[in-house]
Amino acid sequence: MRSLIIPVVVLVVTGASAHEGHDHGNDHAQVVENAPKPSEALAHSFTPTKIKAPFLEQFTDDWSERWTPSEATKKTPVGGETFSYVGKWNVEESSVFPIIDGDKGLVAKSKAAHHAISAAFAEPIDFSSKPLVVQYEVKYQKGGNCGGGYLKLLEDGFQTSGKEFSDKTPWVVMFGPDLTCPGSKLHFIFRHKNPITGEYEEKHQKPAHMPAIGKTTKLYTLIINPDQTFVEMVDDKEVTSGSLLKDFEPPVNPEKEIDDPSDSKPADWVDEAKISDPDATKPDDWDEDAPYQIPDETATQPDDWLSDEPEMIPDPESTKPEEWDDEEDGDWIAPSIKNPKCEQASGCGPWKRPNKANPDYKGKWYAPMIDNPAYKGEWAPRKIANPNYFEDNTPVQSLNKIGGVGIELWTMTEDILFDNIYVGHSIEDAKALAKESFHLKDDAERRKEANMKPAGEDDDETPDQTFKDAPIAFIRKALFSFIELAKIDPMMAVKTKPETATALAVGIITLFGMLGALLGLVGASQAPVTKSSAKKTDAAAASKPSNGEKAPVAPAGETKAAETVPAATSSTTKKRK
Repeated sequence: MRSLIIPVVVLVVTGASAHEGHDHGNDHAQVVENAPKPSEALAHSFTPTKIKAPFLEQFTDDWSERWTPSEATKKTPVGGETFSYVGKWNVEESSVFPIIDGDKGLVAKSKAAHHAISAAFAEPIDFSSKPLVVQYEVKYQKGGNCGGGYLKLLEDGFQTSGKEFSDKTPWVVMFGPDLTCPGSKLHFIFRHKNPITGEYEEKHQKPAHMPAIGKTTKLYTLIINPDQTFVEMVDDKEVTSGSLLKDFEPPVNPEKEIDDPSDSKPADWVDEAKISDPDATKPDDWDEDAPYQIPDETATQPDDWLSDEPEMIPDPESTKPEEWDDEEDGDWIAPSIKNPKCEQASGCGPWKRPNKANPDYKGKWYAPMIDNPAYKGEWAPRKIANPNYFEDNTPVQSLNKIGGVGIELWTMTEDILFDNIYVGHSIEDAKALAKESFHLKDDAERRKEANMKPAGEDDDETPDQTFKDAPIAFIRKALFSFIELAKIDPMMAVKTKPETATALAVGIITLFGMLGALLGLVGASQAPVTKSSAKKTDAAAASKPSNGEKAPVAPAGETKAAETVPAATSSTTKKRK
């Protein structure tokens, strides 16, 4: 019964948590005004930076002149249209560990919703001959629970279609953290144009860095150099570096040669490297029938072996139930238990000599393996020139110009804050901006987080938590995320979290199966038992075994099968009370 209650409790708790605070807004993406301002006295006051860049955003009061929430739509199953991005945006001060008074950021306000917003650059950015530096801050104020925090650098040309910004809008570089439930990774993806087909292909960094994410501000920096190298930094510290030509999958340049799709292995091709020696014969003294084990003739019966004691004895503490009727139920037999005398001795009952490994055992004989003289090697199709081969050793110079920045993501947690977005060419300016903003907050936020965290607090919000570390928290988070997503789009929930959907389905089937079995047991235990009240007649008595024979007796706790009497007499089905 306990195993039945536990999954029910887990489902109820996670279901209740999933409903708490969810916004079912059906309106298109919009801006929420007048967010509450922290009331505590803060150590610093916000001052707009004097640093100049092709694009630098600190979300000052005129931010709405630059940013456009998406109004993109999608088709509904009935042929109509609905807004694709219902997530709400607001520009407000941090509500968690605030440090700088008046410092505002762009906040994704909706839980379990798609968000999209973009800003066009005053002039397109060409980074073919200068470094491209992308830097910004992200703060998961409610902790990490399945939410994107990445930026898309959009292709030049989108500037006049900000309201139509969507996942279909062409982009050049995607960079930033993504919590994938569970776990997290730092995306760096670029779209490269195939010069032969004209099609774009996404190139993903391998392997992606796995950042730790909490409720404090994190600083992410990407530097793409004209020499095809890149550097990634987290909190102003380098975490990885590499080459666009070597560290991405699929690679920029395809193979020069490919397998010939029309080639096939010849019928007479021999690819067995070893064969049984045809000249080998089984030795005359090889006995395939010799057993693996034989009795140990050196073994002797232990002195304390109780040969006359049975291993099982009737339970001396067991008594015949009051409702037992010997005439109807047969002779009562006490259930058996292990003989306590045997526990103090080496054993009871007839002693048998133990077995030991047979030194003469050899098993079935097989001819030894030798090199195959006909072996031709492992077959592989012949190589041909790749008709789609090209060589682009300067992919940075092949990338399109950037016309703006967009944030387009799905998140299961609300209040993700973006701030101090820098897109330009100066590594020094990016570091100077970090010194003015991030470094003022970093240590202070960490201290506040350490001081405010209660002793022994569960780390439910830790995105990298594993099932082994905290199984209940892991299951709760997975179910919470799946339920929230299913309320918006059930098919997306199943596609994006198939393992959770499968586990949930198995759990529900098991739950109903256990309930069915439980109800069946309850029903069986309450089934009416009818005992004949008729007087035993001579005919009935005559049907009983004669000459002192007793009717078959069922073991204690079991029901004896119905007894059949001759057709000439009345029949009675014997039942236990």
